[in-house]
Amino acid sequence: MNPTAESHGRPADPCVMVIFGATGDLTKRKLIPALYNLAGVNLLSRDFAIVGMARRELSTEAFRQQLSQEIKEFATTSVKADLWDWFLQRIHYLSGDSQDVGAYQKLKDLLAQVSQQHGSHGNYFYYLSTSPDLFGGTVRQLAAAGLAQQENGQWRRLIIEKPFGRDLASARALNAEIKQVLDERQIYRIDHYLGKETVQNLMVFRFGNAIFEPIWNRRYIDHVQITAAETVGIEQRGGYYDTSGALRDMVPNHLFQLVSLTAMEPPNSFDADAVRDEQAKVLHAIEPLSPEDVLSHTARGQYGEGLMGQERVPAYRAEPRVALHSGTETFVALKLMIDNWRWADVPFYLRTGKRLSKRVTEIAIQFRRVPFQLFRDTSIESLRTNRLVIRIQPDEGISLRFGAKVPGPVMQQGAVEMNFNYADYFGSTPSTGYERLLYDCMIGDVTLFQRADMVEAGWGVIQPVLDVWQALPPRSFPNYPSGTWGPKEADEMLARDGRQWREVE
Repeated sequence: MNPTAESHGRPADPCVMVIFGATGDLTKRKLIPALYNLAGVNLLSRDFAIVGMARRELSTEAFRQQLSQEIKEFATTSVKADLWDWFLQRIHYLSGDSQDVGAYQKLKDLLAQVSQQHGSHGNYFYYLSTSPDLFGGTVRQLAAAGLAQQENGQWRRLIIEKPFGRDLASARALNAEIKQVLDERQIYRIDHYLGKETVQNLMVFRFGNAIFEPIWNRRYIDHVQITAAETVGIEQRGGYYDTSGALRDMVPNHLFQLVSLTAMEPPNSFDADAVRDEQAKVLHAIEPLSPEDVLSHTARGQYGEGLMGQERVPAYRAEPRVALHSGTETFVALKLMIDNWRWADVPFYLRTGKRLSKRVTEIAIQFRRVPFQLFRDTSIESLRTNRLVIRIQPDEGISLRFGAKVPGPVMQQGAVEMNFNYADYFGSTPSTGYERLLYDCMIGDVTLFQRADMVEAGWGVIQPVLDVWQALPPRSFPNYPSGTWGPKEADEMLARDGRQWREVE
């Protein structure tokens, strides 16, 4: 490894990472670059190794050669030959079907060999980068092969990619099935949004600064807007997306994580369960939506053809592997109320969608208006409200808008923006968003991973929406052109409350 690389933490535990579905896009685009970045800052153990498993017939050498080509395209930093060579020698490959009993005996034999070769102390963690319908079967096979049991100080952990279920019933069933084999502390339900620095900074920002937490409540905040907008379409994922849609794909995981971190009470420590207990309380406090609420508190959309910059792009229904008359939503907006002391009567507006006009994920805290009487005899016609925006991607940072007098003899107010960008203050760190999460799994820290009750609480909130939308298929799809901010129904939802979506610059 690079002896001059700096690190800001202890190296992870010795271990072997097993990637199921190792020839897929996630491995080359995110996992391998993230692990390489960890190696570059000395956060990978010297006794670390990878076993990739997939159905494709490849030798270990061929797999290494393939990754060596792909890292040139997907690395987030320059690839140093000596570090990459060190890393590459720790990568092994096994051709096998994750549903084949015989493949697990081969995996067990290979893991014993790799563990001995690299001194990983018999610690294994499994990354399920496979189709969600294979999750349960893979875990059962690991248990049957004796690869899930923890003994003699050796640990076993499991990282599961989303989606974790497709509704409340399936999420409960999957939780029950996995917990027959693994303890909750061994299960890491991953959400790459929580690998973002700004998301992790939310707790520091709220609970480490005396100027914000006293006003972080219904007395001072009018409403909260959370936006996760994408300019891309479904990117060859039509087969998956057309059975999922924006609601299942984004809301119970990504957006609800942002809601819970924004709205949670201060935990009594940064212990994993202390933090997740407070997040779970928020999810359980979200007011259930009645069928009537679903009609007025939600909006859905599907993109039609349109212009993205100068490029004309096709409608969702014209994408590969999408049904000709698909009723799957590519946009969703929700109004949620949190029934607790801090947030009573403060609406949380959520929106997410494909083919929107800008790629951005942010949390906007809109503060209440100040009393206007003081300015009644001036030329100020309206007062701009204060607003705090926490930008998560692509430009991580925080901005605060407040009012100031415009210089001159007439009383006029102007809006002032104070901006903080992570890159300007702390420099840019090459990141895929997975580094922190993989590292946390290797050191046994489950703080940034969803717990079973959090998953089920999230699905419980959106289950009424799924039920109503299934009973009332959309009649107006496609209902927003690509390159816009979504359907008019989303704007009307806020207009009924006398509010509007903020204009994202």
